Amino acid sequence: MRAIVLEKFGGLDSLVYAEIPEPEPLEGHVVIEIKAFGINHAEMHMRRGEWAEAAQVSGIECVGIVKSCPGGEFPVGAKVAALMGGLGRSINGSYAQFTRAPASNVALIEAELPWAELAAIPETYATAWTCLFRNLEIKQGQTVLIRGATSSFGQAAVKLAVNAGATVIATTRSAARFAKLEAMGASRVEIEGPDLSKRIAEAKQIDAVLDLVGNSTILDSLAMLGRGGRACLAGWLGGLAPIPDFNPLLQMSSGVYLTFFGSFVFGTPGFPLSDVPLQAIAADVAAGRLDAKPSRVFSFDEIREAHRVMEANEANGKLVVVH
Repeated sequence: MRAIVLEKFGGLDSLVYAEIPEPEPLEGHVVIEIKAFGINHAEMHMRRGEWAEAAQVSGIECVGIVKSCPGGEFPVGAKVAALMGGLGRSINGSYAQFTRAPASNVALIEAELPWAELAAIPETYATAWTCLFRNLEIKQGQTVLIRGATSSFGQAAVKLAVNAGATVIATTRSAARFAKLEAMGASRVEIEGPDLSKRIAEAKQIDAVLDLVGNSTILDSLAMLGRGGRACLAGWLGGLAPIPDFNPLLQMSSGVYLTFFGSFVFGTPGFPLSDVPLQAIAADVAAGRLDAKPSRVFSFDEIREAHRVMEANEANGKLVVVH
């Protein structure tokens, strides 16, 4: 089969097209004929050698058709999504014509949508849904701040939170992106910066913060919460440097919660993919209740350009590759 392999760590030329063997059927796994896949920042970090693990074939998510499933967990021919479970990290991922994923990391996604739109859902929406409704436990009427909201993850979170009846405040580094976030239902947009807690009128009253900027802003996010408020750290748009000299006694308010979510846990006993209503999310997209259209769609032969757009911060939403 044709695949995109990571020849070395480094720039765009590290991604090389090659012929490699198709994955063989294996008990407890699903072989998937890949129709499309989303592009993620994790794959950029893997390409550069900045991640702990990187498989020969990158790609942490895909949508496609079940080719074989020895354990019978999914019928042959079913439309499915796959994400995590070692894909692109410890086992060959989705930058190929076929992949083999653990059955625990595969979900039916049978909505009548083009493959490009289905491919924009799995990783982004599964992670955003879990952060909002499991870690942050958001409810109708609460005020939620989403930092880094113009990322594909951030946009998904804005849409899901608005759909759930929350009041959403979003942040972005560019005033030119305010209108886009407001069109998604954000009640207000603020310019992102490390001192946002000192500028925001709702300081000490926010119910939940989803922080996708990362370690550089999480202490500022905690400073905005009211008693019982929750902050979830789930992205590193601001870089991977650690929090310097973190001292909860001096830097956290009493009675607030700091949580973390990394989508690499999907498929583990505590975080089954079946917990995430991917089928219902896809149905909402198909019915027009949720807009999950990718910002750009690339062909399989354009993987370097897709990575270039992501690396240059030109994505402005979810990037998808179709076969």
